[in-house]
Amino acid sequence: MDTIESSEELMKQIAYMNQDNSVLQFSIPGKGKFTLVLQEETESSIKTDSDNHPQLKEMIQESQKEYKEGKGHVYLRSTGFHFCGGL
Repeated sequence: MDTIESSEELMKQIAYMNQDNSVLQFSIPGKGKFTLVLQEETESSIKTDSDNHPQLKEMIQESQKEYKEGKGHVYLRSTGFHFCGGL
């Protein structure tokens, strides 16, 4: 367990963290022991999901079209999706 003496030293240790080196245990004199865990940063969005799944993208486009045509709710029963309104 490393002893961290300054905020600069802590930031340097954090900068070295990555997916393979995702846990940092350290102590700060006068404060105690700490465990810092780097969690994967994911910004999964509807766009990302639809780009990766052509069928989902098609369903979203269909939903948007029907919403613009004033049809309101669109239920996609076969997949379990339920869209209310446009995206």
